[in-house]
Amino acid sequence: MGRSWRAGGSALIRTGALVAVGAMLRSCVSRLRTLAVLRGQPGVAPLPAKDPWSPRVNPGAGRREQEAKPGCVRGDPRSFSSEVIHMDLSLPNPSWNEDMRLLFDQFMKKSEDGSWKHLPSYKSKFTQRTEDIKIYFPDAKLMKEKLSQAQLFPRSLEEGLGFEYAMFHNCVEDRIVCIFQGGPYLQGAPGFLHGGAIATMIDATLGACAIVAVGVAMTASLNISFKRPIPLGSVVVINSQVDKVEGRKLFLSCNIRSVDEKTVYSEATSLFVKLDPKTRLT
Repeated sequence: MGRSWRAGGSALIRTGALVAVGAMLRSCVSRLRTLAVLRGQPGVAPLPAKDPWSPRVNPGAGRREQEAKPGCVRGDPRSFSSEVIHMDLSLPNPSWNEDMRLLFDQFMKKSEDGSWKHLPSYKSKFTQRTEDIKIYFPDAKLMKEKLSQAQLFPRSLEEGLGFEYAMFHNCVEDRIVCIFQGGPYLQGAPGFLHGGAIATMIDATLGACAIVAVGVAMTASLNISFKRPIPLGSVVVINSQVDKVEGRKLFLSCNIRSVDEKTVYSEATSLFVKLDPKTRLT
């Protein structure tokens, strides 16, 4: 009787183990399928074939040449893009209002034919490769340690409290559109966005336009005309474009408009300078 009980118990244990393994495998398969479905969905960063932040192969190409190459053909030069896949913070989240979501969906729809491209946005943007960092900094090891804790300023606040935005690049017209919703931590005058917060988003959008055009570049000058205050929590559209390129100098302009485009809140012009790999920044 004892032997029979032990044999039966062993069989039950083996059966239970097999059932558990089978359930675990089914769970893994289900998770993999879910992950495959979620790629490209809100909160999950896609795996792009090429870095959408890389400069175009020929930034001086005319519109006709660009139209012959739809889909924003790009090269693969050095940039400050992160090599690690992080959560894309430019995807919809619960803090976005109806206007923000509607605009995002409209631009994503425009991106289907390749004329527009959604630019992902992460908390950190610097590369982690020491050989890249030491091009611009003499003490690359020390700078790499500092960068490991660095975050992009517009992405440093918690979800919904500060800068909520998404950028889209039009490679045919050589411009970037940013949809922006300012959170409660960006208040200046009661009920309105702080001028510094507006300047931050103008600079960020113009900088993205410059980086996509020629690679790593920095602001040399920025002139802003504030025409109307922007209500806190409202959604605005920032339009930016490259007006002229002279050597390493890029002249850009932008404006901020209401969703219906009837109200102009701000206008700006700027000069960006492409960084020279042969010149240290410090």
